[in-house]
Amino acid sequence: MLLYFTEWLAEFDSAFNVFQYLTLRTILGVLTALLISLMVGPMMIRRLSFHQIGQTVRDDGPESHFSKAGTPTMGGALILVAIAIATLLWSDLSNHYVWIVLIVTLAFGVIGMVDDYKKLVLKDPQGLVARWKYFWQSIAGLGAAIVLYLGADSSVETALLIPYLKDVSLDWGPIFILFTYLVIVGSSNAVNLTDGLDGLAILPSVMVGGALGVFAYLSGHADFSAYLKIPNLPGVGELIIFCGALVGAGLGFLWFNTYPAQVFMGDVGALALGAALGVVAVAVRQELVLFIMGGVFVMETVSVMLQVASFKLTGRRIFRMAPLHHHFELKGWPEPRVIVRFWIITVVLVLIGLASLKIR
Repeated sequence: MLLYFTEWLAEFDSAFNVFQYLTLRTILGVLTALLISLMVGPMMIRRLSFHQIGQTVRDDGPESHFSKAGTPTMGGALILVAIAIATLLWSDLSNHYVWIVLIVTLAFGVIGMVDDYKKLVLKDPQGLVARWKYFWQSIAGLGAAIVLYLGADSSVETALLIPYLKDVSLDWGPIFILFTYLVIVGSSNAVNLTDGLDGLAILPSVMVGGALGVFAYLSGHADFSAYLKIPNLPGVGELIIFCGALVGAGLGFLWFNTYPAQVFMGDVGALALGAALGVVAVAVRQELVLFIMGGVFVMETVSVMLQVASFKLTGRRIFRMAPLHHHFELKGWPEPRVIVRFWIITVVLVLIGLASLKIR
């Protein structure tokens, strides 16, 4: 939005042409989202507390979580508002990638909000029935997949790139739609499963989102993509603005969500952030790199799958409790130790993912 205003101002003073640069607009997007989060956060927490929209705690969970009962939840709405405003202010709104990513993110946020509302306001412990939650996630994920497939101008925009290998890719064809759907929905639910400790999900989301922004910028720049021998995807560079907004909004939310948390993001934030990471990874053709960088989300999801499968097949549990972070808590690790160690793992995995830009 402001891009068009600065273009008009540039007709009178060429200094305003500086706003054409993606790097500057990304920085401004980060700062805008961060300031919105920090300014609106306290008011939002007070409102949630006033309306008694607080966290419920499982009786069979770690005892250290009992004190968290009543902590304001649905704070993820703050993240979505900050991302949306910063993206709309600083992005090129004629870019279709921006709209696809933003709409998918908000759509998953609405699904999470309905689930949170039913659980926390209407006091329905079931929340949004699982089959309906999955149905609406599928509608949003398939919709994005179809739009991306039909809007592709070349085969490289739908091919699966193999990281660390030079010029190796798999032409999916129409299978791209199914794969994209699985990436978006799977990523959404993986982040949601990880969101169980103070700050555990948000900082890895910020780090992975920031790294995907780097991929977006380089893939959208003809010279950089040629030098790094990665596909040039015209227009996808604009997604660095969205990723920057995600980073700023996430850091602002972490200010209040860090241990001991003043607010939790709830499904409204976790489902949306996961979907955002998934659809950006698809747009920049780095789904497998997302799998690497989001390794914490992957192992949390796999731990739940293994736990359920083992219990149904053998009647025994592999972990003391799933997702995995609860297993370590029940082993005696203090919550901050679990959180920080998972953060450290994410830093390492993000660096490994970024290394794929040169190792090939």
